[in-house]
Formats: sequence, C-alpha cells, structure tokens
Amino acid sequence: MSRVGFVAWLIFIIAVPLFLITGSVTWAFNSPGLYNDGFEKYSISKASGITDADLRQVGEDIRSYINSGDEAMDIQTRIFGVEQDLFSSKEIAHMKDVKKLVQGVYVLAIASALYLVVMILIGYARQRGRFTQLLAKRLTMGGGLTLGLLILFGAVAAIGFDSLFIKFHELSFANDFWQLDPRTDYLVRIFPENFWFDATLWVAIRAIIGALLILVAGSSYLVYQRYESWQEVMNSLKGARVA
Repeated sequence: MSRVGFVAWLIFIIAVPLFLITGSVTWAFNSPGLYNDGFEKYSISKASGITDADLRQVGEDIRSYINSGDEAMDIQTRIFGVEQDLFSSKEIAHMKDVKKLVQGVYVLAIASALYLVVMILIGYARQRGRFTQLLAKRLTMGGGLTLGLLILFGAVAAIGFDSLFIKFHELSFANDFWQLDPRTDYLVRIFPENFWFDATLWVAIRAIIGALLILVAGSSYLVYQRYESWQEVMNSLKGARVA
C-alpha cells in the first residue's frame, strides 16, 4: 500500500468513531425524549415555574432555533403564569455560540459519513469482492478505537465530570457568556449540570452500541473467513491423501 493509501485508510479508521460520536450528539440535540425526560427527572417545572407542557414547547423552540437560520433566539413562555421573554441577552448570546458549535458537529457527522461511504465505494471499485475482508478489518479497528476512546473518556468523566464540563466550555467558547447564574438565568435552571451528565451518558451509550455492532459484525466476518480458509486447507489435504 502506498503512503497516500495508508493515510487515506488511517483517516477511514478515525472517521468511524468520529461519525459514531458526532452522529450520537446530533441525535441527542434533536431528541424530544431526552429533553422531556430530563425536565421530568429533575423537576424543572417546580424549579422554574414553567409548566411541563410549556417546558416541552421550550425544548421544541430551542431545537428549532439550533436548526434554523435565525441569528438570535427569541423564546417566550409563561413563568408562574406570566407570559414573558425566557432568556436574558447573555443567555441569547451564549445560545448563538452553542448553535455554531452544534452546527459544526453536524458538519463533522456529515463529512465523516461521506468519507466512509466514498472510501468503501472506491475500495469495491478497485478490488471488487476481495475488498470485503479488508473493509471488515478496518471497520473492526474503527469500532475498537471508538470503544477505547469512550472508555478513556468515561474514566476521566467518572473522576470529575464537573472539571471536565468546565474545561469543555473553556475550550469551546471564546467568551464567558456560558458562566450563568442558576438564581437568575433560566438556561441553567432548565438544563442543570446533571442534565448534561445524563445527556453525555445518553450519547456515549448510543456510540458504544454502534461501535459494538460494527466490531461484532466485522470480527464475525473475519472469523468466518478464517474458518472457510481452514476448511479449504483441510479439504485440500484430504484430496492429496486420497490421490
């Protein structure tokens, strides 16, 4: 394999965890169930003065904003029965940054998926059926890499999710708009840190399931191919003895 080919397939292996993780994050940000379960679990209605029905609508409005072309988020809801703007100017500015970050995740998910598909098509175009075994090996490596990365991340998160959560914000945002006060800012009342811990776990579980499916499928095919090769060798030996 040429150096260019080696690099191209190395990127392919890396693209597997990139797709599984960014795809899971994309799914999480657009999952009504994840939002609503968090609202119920942490009694956000009592903490915020917003009814469960209105919280579900707020979640829908936030998802719509993230996927829209709107520059600024404009959400009104009833707080203790009084219709008003939900978020302050600082919270709106932060959500603008969040929107850019999430849309960047969308781009990575699409780009990694396209790269995987294109490389698979190129592989089959060049090597036909012989490529299946090579593909199984590379997908198995990608699935294993995904599990390794998530295990490492899980170990770090278990030691101190609070520190990891803060470090993520420091690295992801170039301002301090994310430093909000739960006494006055509804964004952190509605989405407390424990909500984000659960969301992170939600993403990790789905990425792990995807990695395991890839790993099991690829490994099973490779084991089957080895069994077939062994059978051919044994049949050849039997034929030689008969002759």
